[in-house]
Amino acid sequence: MLKLCGFAASNYHNKVKLALLEKGVPFEEEIAWVGETDPAASPLGKVPYFKTEDGAMCESAVMLEYIEQKYPQNPLLPADPFAAAKVRELALFLDLHLELVARNLYPEAYFGGKVSDSVKEKVGAQLEKNVAAFAKLAKFSPFVAGDRLTLADCAAVTHLPLVSGATKLIYGKDFLAELPAREYLKMMGERPHMQTINADRKANMELMMARMKAKS
Repeated sequence: MLKLCGFAASNYHNKVKLALLEKGVPFEEEIAWVGETDPAASPLGKVPYFKTEDGAMCESAVMLEYIEQKYPQNPLLPADPFAAAKVRELALFLDLHLELVARNLYPEAYFGGKVSDSVKEKVGAQLEKNVAAFAKLAKFSPFVAGDRLTLADCAAVTHLPLVSGATKLIYGKDFLAELPAREYLKMMGERPHMQTINADRKANMELMMARMKAKS
C-alpha cells in the first residue's frame, strides 16, 4: 500500500493528498513530523514523502508526477503535451514564486514569531511582482488552469489561502484581492475531498500547536 508520510497541517502534504483522493488512489497516511522523518526517505528531513513498493521518494512535485504516471485513472494532466506543460508551469510557479516567497512571513503571521522589517519589505516587493505575473498565467475558468481540475489546482487550493492570509496579517492587505481567488477557493472548498482535507488539517493543526507549546 502506498504510504503518504507527513502531517495534515502541511500544505505540501495536502497538495499530494488531494491528488491521491481525486484520482481515487488507495493510500495510507503515516504521521511524520519535521525533525522526526525517515532520513533514508527524505534526506533533508522535509515532508511529505512517499513509501512505495519500489522504495521511497520525496519532493511533492515529483510525487505528483509519479502518481500521475503510476495511476493513470482520473488524469490530472491533459493529454496534449503543451497543455500539460502549462499545467506544470502553473503548479511550479505557485510553489516557487508564491508559496516559498510568502513562507518567509509565516513565522510572524502564523506562529507568534517575528520577521524583520527588511525581510518584510523585500518579500512584499517580490510578492507583488510575482502575484502580477501569476495573474497572467492563471485562468480561473473555473479551475486555475482552465475548465478541468488539474495538478495545478492541487497546488493552488493549498497554497493560496496561506499567501492571502499572510499578506493580510503582515501588510494589512490581501495581495490576491484583485484575483478571483476567494471565489475559486469557495468553489474548491465545496468539493468533498477538500472538505476531508480541511477537516484533517484543522485537527492536525491543533495537535501541532499543542506539540509546539509543550516543547516551548
